[in-house]
Amino acid sequence: MGTDRRARSHADSPGDITRRELYFFNLYRCLEAVVYVALVYSPYAVEWVKVTRPLLGQVVAGVYLIVSLALLFGTDRLRARLANGISAALFVDILAASLVLVSTSGYETISLMVLVNVGIASLLLPRRAFLFATIAALGLIVPYVYGRFVDPAFTRSPFETTAIAAAYFLVALLMRHVGLHMRATEALAEKRGVDLLNLEQVNELIIQRMKTGVLLVDAANAILRINESAWHLIGNPPPNQRELGSVAPELSRRLYHWRHSGKAEQTAVALAPDMPEVIPRFTRLTPNDDTNVLIFLDDTSLLSRRAEELTLSSLGRLSASIAHEIRNPLAAIRYSAQLLAESPKLTAEDKRLVEIVNNHCTRANDVVENILQLSRRERSRPESIDLNAWVLAFVEDYKQSNDLGGDHLRAVTQNRRLEALVDPQHLQQVAWNLVQNALRYGRHPNEPARVTVVARVAADKGPPLIEIVDRGPGIPPKVAARIFEPFYTTHEYGTGLGLYLAKQMAEASQAALEYVPIAGGGACFRITLMPAGSLLATRIAG
Repeated sequence: MGTDRRARSHADSPGDITRRELYFFNLYRCLEAVVYVALVYSPYAVEWVKVTRPLLGQVVAGVYLIVSLALLFGTDRLRARLANGISAALFVDILAASLVLVSTSGYETISLMVLVNVGIASLLLPRRAFLFATIAALGLIVPYVYGRFVDPAFTRSPFETTAIAAAYFLVALLMRHVGLHMRATEALAEKRGVDLLNLEQVNELIIQRMKTGVLLVDAANAILRINESAWHLIGNPPPNQRELGSVAPELSRRLYHWRHSGKAEQTAVALAPDMPEVIPRFTRLTPNDDTNVLIFLDDTSLLSRRAEELTLSSLGRLSASIAHEIRNPLAAIRYSAQLLAESPKLTAEDKRLVEIVNNHCTRANDVVENILQLSRRERSRPESIDLNAWVLAFVEDYKQSNDLGGDHLRAVTQNRRLEALVDPQHLQQVAWNLVQNALRYGRHPNEPARVTVVARVAADKGPPLIEIVDRGPGIPPKVAARIFEPFYTTHEYGTGLGLYLAKQMAEASQAALEYVPIAGGGACFRITLMPAGSLLATRIAG
């Protein structure tokens, strides 16, 4: 709200300056009119000024005074048509001055007063400066010609008239340059002001969206500014509560301790019930000034997640290096075991041992493949696909590549076209992994697995979905909360990387993978995809 007021104030400032200039221009015109009236109405005017035509001068001065007062009180209306209004008013000024010059036999002070009118008009309208100077010069020359040939008492020299006319052009040229420079400076200042306001709004938006809580507290312990994260971390207090001691007593206590000792406590603390712990940090806005203090609230849960991400990243690189080293000897062991299994001299016990070796080699190779796939994951290349056709082709491909035995795998599609934006290769790997898990674990004892791959939309005009559904025992809630964590598994021979890898690949394609329990038993893994026609999808494709 404060930013909007400042923006309106800045936008109005050029108009205020123009009104002020126009007001003083009209005020000077009134001063001119008063001078004219004083010259022609004074009982001493005839002897001092040599008024040769008193009636003409008195009528012109009186009318000009009325017009000047009308322009002064109509300044705001004159601003509505600024260029034409100033031009018309200046023409009136020159006409009045010319007629007064005729009535006073060329009193030169009147010509010099018009210099100010020409200068101000040229300053306000720089592009018409030479027009104004030309009109003023004509307004000076016409009375001179008239007085030269009609008035026998006219004594004004041609040099004086020429000098004043030239002065009109010089003043107009100078004021034109000043006016153009002022307008350029004003435009630049306005542009800089808009840029500063935009930068301020960007900075404010960045601060508001920061994950770190930020508060600005004054010397009276009142909260001057607070971003969304800080407001959430201190328990979402009402907007009218700005006293730090009331909304966050522990934070106020730590601030008091920091103000007096210069040392901040480094222990984490929860500032509100059911809120994550934070570590407050304090800093002054200016050195050696405790008037305003910035408080940063670092969410320890964010720090823990960041540390976990770094750990997983380092672990992934290390695991990939180890996997490369394991792969060659593992292949040699497996090949040797296969050759040994072909020997006719093996006893039943030896064959069982060779089978165990082959099984564990296969398991170890699966772990290596998962780790390598995780480490060399390529960037997503999304494209628009028809989900119905994709699901039918996927199920058919899976059946041809795997012996299902007595298990059942089928596809369910819609009777309308479903467009989604996704990387088909990533989607293939995710769905393949989920179907394998469903066929392996989504079954009751001594019963075949029944798995369905469904293509549908979430609701009317909702996002497109792919669901892998089984009719097995389902997943317990405590286990379901951790199934997407890396290296978490409940199976004796599981690696704990399959679902984690599937979720990472889904997110790389701007999709979401989640587990949805099914009433009555069974499990559903839902992949929510991006609609091909959405704005966000277009941005991703670009």
